[in-house]
This record gives sequence, structure tokens and C-alpha cells, in this order.
Amino acid sequence: MVVPDPNQFEKLASFYLGRQYDLSSQQRLDQLLMYDSKDLCTHAMCVGMTGSGKTGLCLSLLEEAALDGVPAICIDPKGDLANLSLSFPELKANDFRPWLQQSDATRKGMSLDEFADETAQRWREGLESWGQSPQRIQRFKDAVDVAIYTPGSNIGLPLTVLKSFDAPPTDALDDVEAIGEKVTGAVSGLLTLMDLDADPLTSPEHILLSSILTHQWREGRNVPLPDLIRLIQSPPITRIGVLDLDSFMPAESRTKLAMRLNNLLASPAFASWLEGEGLSIDKLLYTSDGKPRLSILSIAHLSDTERMFFVTIVLNELVAWMRRQTGTSALRAIFYMDEVAGYFPPVANPPSKPPMLTLLKQARAFGLGVALATQNPVDLDYKGLSNIGTWFLGRLQTERDKARVLEGLEGAAGQSGQPFDRNRMEQILAGLGNRVFLMNNVHEDAPVTFQTRWAMSFLAGPLARRQITDLMAERKAAAEKRRQQHSESISQEPQAPQRPVLPAGIEERFLDRSQPLPSGCKAVYRPALGGKASLHYIRASADLDRWVDSVRMIRCGGGVPDDLWESSEPLSPQSEFLSAPEEGFQFSDLPDALRGKSPYRSFKSKLKDYLYRNESTTLYKCPGISGYAPGVNTPEEARRYFQQRLREQRDLETEKLREKYASKIRSVEKKIRTAEDRVAREESQYGQAKWSSILSVGNSILGAFMGGRRGGVMTAARGVGRASQQADDVRRAEQALQALHGDIKELEDELEQEIEQLAKACDIDKIELKTTPVPPRKSDLKTQDVFILWTPWQVDSTGIATPLFE
Repeated sequence: MVVPDPNQFEKLASFYLGRQYDLSSQQRLDQLLMYDSKDLCTHAMCVGMTGSGKTGLCLSLLEEAALDGVPAICIDPKGDLANLSLSFPELKANDFRPWLQQSDATRKGMSLDEFADETAQRWREGLESWGQSPQRIQRFKDAVDVAIYTPGSNIGLPLTVLKSFDAPPTDALDDVEAIGEKVTGAVSGLLTLMDLDADPLTSPEHILLSSILTHQWREGRNVPLPDLIRLIQSPPITRIGVLDLDSFMPAESRTKLAMRLNNLLASPAFASWLEGEGLSIDKLLYTSDGKPRLSILSIAHLSDTERMFFVTIVLNELVAWMRRQTGTSALRAIFYMDEVAGYFPPVANPPSKPPMLTLLKQARAFGLGVALATQNPVDLDYKGLSNIGTWFLGRLQTERDKARVLEGLEGAAGQSGQPFDRNRMEQILAGLGNRVFLMNNVHEDAPVTFQTRWAMSFLAGPLARRQITDLMAERKAAAEKRRQQHSESISQEPQAPQRPVLPAGIEERFLDRSQPLPSGCKAVYRPALGGKASLHYIRASADLDRWVDSVRMIRCGGGVPDDLWESSEPLSPQSEFLSAPEEGFQFSDLPDALRGKSPYRSFKSKLKDYLYRNESTTLYKCPGISGYAPGVNTPEEARRYFQQRLREQRDLETEKLREKYASKIRSVEKKIRTAEDRVAREESQYGQAKWSSILSVGNSILGAFMGGRRGGVMTAARGVGRASQQADDVRRAEQALQALHGDIKELEDELEQEIEQLAKACDIDKIELKTTPVPPRKSDLKTQDVFILWTPWQVDSTGIATPLFE
């Protein structure tokens, strides 16, 4: 078997998944299985029993996407996807040793070191047999950041999803359907976590919580869980439907629901859900410096209800993120979920099902590819999965599994308007072996069987908790160091004997804490100055006409800084300000500069001047691409926008090139068929002339012995001449045919050269940004009165103070 040349599979926007496979001879063929990345925009489903090679195929797909700069969010119920962190460019035995089990080595009659040597050698040979070098593994490691998150646990990187109860952006509130789906998903997930099986249409608990969230979000208010408990007891609404609140759900029932949520929040087991980085789809897809990320959301440690809660929240956040993107035909990002059975069932309607169905129906228009995998196809909703365009089918366990898979394939074929041969598909499925899959892609003319390539990541099997902890230990240590640097050390916290009295007419507000208060710590409010303003940015040439709310804060715990707003820091416009302090908080004293009313007029004037000088927005352009990046605030967002534009341009131009050369090749192929007919005709005529001349020579020789005429010899000579002429005609026809085959090869080479030149011209890694600052229009700059903002802090027993806000 010929080892593939990297030039064969290192193709533009094309994933190298394996080699085509002949089921009749049980042999893999030389033809490579290359999968167009844009085909994943119509989603993919991978089905196969344990041991079929499903995990290796899916990891290979994610590796190829990473090499192409496409980020992915992966939900991992078993721990297999963490293997994406185990890529070793040097392929040393010591790289593999920590991930091997002593029991496996013992069964092979080896020591652990010997087993590591054998594993490293086997992996090296396996990769080489598929044409993959250590340099390709290094490119994979350099191309993407692999992060393992463990929600509700600090096994890996902790992740909290409770900030998903924050209010959506103002512009998203106009989409009634989207807000309804987000509210339903958030409430369904929360009630599932509370072990309440609540129907969105009939459950009073579900309807009450949905009404509260909808009301608060439309008011632009976030809803932290402690506030939700208070809002359940005293809702901000008086009627639900046509009934007054107490008729719909009496106060006693609301109190029971609030107590149930309070018990959940107070549970020590729930505390871990409040820790970690807030759920952000953008942060899961890209690092802070814009590098694509493979985010593995490991949920193997969670209970079934916790898994359903988490998956539902993530899916709803993905739907909300998707709707904020611009439309595209190129692959922008991937959402992959292993073992999806149970989250998308055929009959039941768990809270995870509606957002999953929304993604399958709508995500393709935004370049989000959904890839799902399962070994239990009978537990999936095949009507919903008829929206999937690519099916990877491995060995199946039962005839029932095969029947459900065929049902799904038939539905997908019907959706795309393609014919479906059920009997032929049944025969192919029956012959599949280990690592052999059938790919049925609606974008291709016919199904293809193939054997999966060797994965670059070491397939160690499901990783244990300790192994995930070891993999993420360095990241967690860096995060903890940043948190400690953010903390402020104080030797003694000055306390006022009572809450300070503010100057008359000056408002005060209380910044809501975003972190829980640890036991044994003192809760203290420290003073700050807060200022709000509305900024208007206009630039007609860039189609820019945008109002932006700005909220800034000056920390005044050590006094008012001399440079005032130059020392300020931004707060989110959605920051939650309370009208009253939380119970149990003490107050620091006010600095002398804040005790009188007169300085506040100067504070307001200086805020307006500061914002005009410093709060410019930036427009981004990319040479060679028309227009500015719309609605972006950072270079990373602009770079991603132009990268996507380049991908679209690259895919479109590549398609045009292929169509152009396909037409030329068809023309030459038509000439080849004509030339082949001519060769056959000339060979036939030559054969007839050759036999005629042989008979003439034989007759003339026989005639000469019998005393015949001499003219027979001349006739035979002329026959030999005609045969020779016919032979020349055959050679000329064959030469013409050979020249046409050469034309085909030249056209294919020209196509490859043009595609390669296009790839260089559309290199997404070499985007240069040009920036244009745009200051706010001064006449439109509107500032509100500056106010006292009390910020929440914790002080531990050693006197170390740490903010309870972001």
C-alpha cells in the first residue's frame, strides 16, 4: 500500500479523514477520503457501536478543523475528548507513559517502561503509514488552544453557567421568538436541576419563573439566583395571563418554590457551580489574543439532572450567539457532542431538545456546523436529524439500530431531494468492519466507504479525574495567580461606626456582588464614584451611527485620586445596581473630598471631557476587502470577521476554478472518447488489411508452384503495402489519444497551481488591519449626575481584602 504524500491531503478547506475502502476485497484503496469543510455547515452525524472506531473518526475531524483554524465547542459525557490534549510531536516513550495503565502492561507481559516504548513505536509507525509527520502534530498543537472545562467541579477548569440569567443585549430583546426560547431553556434547565419535572405550557412554577425572567430582562436587569429567590416571593408583576398573581399561584406556594431554590443555592454541593469563568461562547471559541480554541466541556462527573441543566444552558447560549452572527456559506465554528442519546430523544421533550432542533434547522446559515455522535441510534429523533447532510456510519449492534439509521438516511435524502437505495445501503452496512465507515453526504453523488486515518492525538481512552486535573494544573495555577494579584492587601480596614451620611441631593447605589461570600470573612462596602453617559458615534463613510452607553467607576477606598477619571475603570452597562445594601455588610468611611456637594458638579464636567478625549471607537479595515468590519469592538473580532470574509472569498473562487476546469476537462474527455473510437476503427481496419495481405501472399506463392500468373505476386505486394499503411494510421490515432490524456493531466496540474496561488492570496493568517479612531460627537455626549457607588468586598481573618465583583 502506497503511503500518502502530504501534498495529496494538505488541501485548502478540506479535511483528511482516511482512505476509501473496498468491502468486497476487504482492502483499503489508494484514493484518499477528503471532506470539504463547508459540507459540515449542513451538519454531521456519526453512528457506531463500541469498538467501531467512532471516537478516532470524530477526533480526526476535530483535528482537521483545528488545522484549518476552525474553533470547536465539544460536550464530552465520557471523558474521551480530553484525548485531544494528548498530542506529542516528539513521540517519545516518556510522553505516553503517564497515560498508560500498569494493568494493560501486565497483561502484555511488559513493564510500564517497556509498554511505553512499544506504544510510542506503534503510534509512530501508525502515523507514518498514513503519511503524517511529527511536524503535522506540531502544527496541530500550534494552531489551536485545547482547554478542558468541568462545570460544577474544579477537576479541570471550573465553569459557571449561572450568569446565563443575565439580561440579553438590548437589540436582542426585539426578537420575541429568540427571547422565548432562551427563557424557556433557562427555566427548564433550572427546574430540572431542582428535580422538578415542569411542562413549559402547564406548570405554574415554569410559567411564573418565565414571566419573572421575561419582565426583568425587558427592563434590562440581570437576575442573579439570590435575587430570583426574592423575586419569586415578591414578583415584579401583578397578573399572569388574565388572573391576578395570588389566584395563579398563592403566596404559600411561591414561598415553597423559593425555599426549594434557596436550599439548592445553600447546598455545599452546589457551591462549585458558582465558581469559575462565566459561560461565554466567544471565550470558548477563541482565546483573548484571538487564537482558535478547542473547548472540551467534560460532564462525566455530573449527575443526570446536572448534565441536562448544563447542556440545556449551553445549547441556548449557542442559539443566542448564532443569531448575533452574520450569514456565511463557509464553516465558522463547530459544536460537537458525543453520546447525544437522551438529549434528543424521539418521543420525550427534555429541555435540551428544542434548542438542539433550532441549531440543526438554522445554524447552517451562520456557518456553525453541528456534529453529533452516538452508539444508540434508536434513542434519537430521526425526524429532527433529517436536517443533517452527512452521515458517518460504522458497525451497528442490532438490526433495530440499522433500521433506525436507514430511517434517518431516508429522511435526509428526502430533505435534499436525492434518491435513496435502501436495499443497497443495507448491504453496505452489513459489511462494515473495525474503523471502516460509510459516508453518506448529500453533497456527493454516491455513498463512499472508507477506513479512518490514524489520529494524531493519543487515544488513551476516557481520562480519569486525576488525569484531567494534571492536564489543566498549569492553567489553573496561572488563573489562581491572576486572582491573587487582583486581590488587595490591607493591614486594617477602617470602619465607620455607622453608615456614612451623603451630601444632600447626591444619589447612592450598591454594586451587586458577582461572587459568593466565603464563610469566616467580613463583608464590607467601599466607596467609589460612578458615572453614566451616552456616546454617539457617527461616520457616514463607514455606515456608522451607533449610540453606546458607558458606565465608569473610580475606586475611592484610599481617597479620591488626583487624576480622577483617568484612574477610572469601565463597568458593563448591564451591571446590576441595587437600591439598598445587602444585609450583613459594614461600611468604610467616605473620603473628605466626597462629603461636600459642590465637587460633584466638577466630577460630572470632567467625566464628559474625559469621555470625549478617551472613549473613541475604532473602525477596522483590511486591505483587499471592501468595507469596514461592522459592529466590532476589538482587533480580534475584526480579524475573525475578515478571516471569515476571506474564507468565503476563497471558497467561492475555488468553486469557480473547479467549475471552469471541469468544463475544459469535459471537453477534452469528449475528444478522448472520439479518439478512442478512431483507434478502435483503425485497429479493426488494420486487422482486416493484415489478414487480406497474408491470404494474398499465400495464394501467390501457391500459384507460382502451380505455374500460375505472375500478376498474383504483384497483387500480394500491394496488399502488404495497404496493411503497412493501416498500421501507420493506428499509430497516429494512438499518439493523438495519448496527447489528449496529456492535455487532461496539464489541466489538472494547472488547476492545482491556481488553487495553490489562491490559497496564498487568501492566507487568513496574514491579515493586516488598518484602524481609524472615531471620537464621540461632542454635541450629543450626554452625562448623568455622578453618584456614590458602594462596592462589595470581603476581608479575611488576615486582613486581606478581595473584591466580590468583576
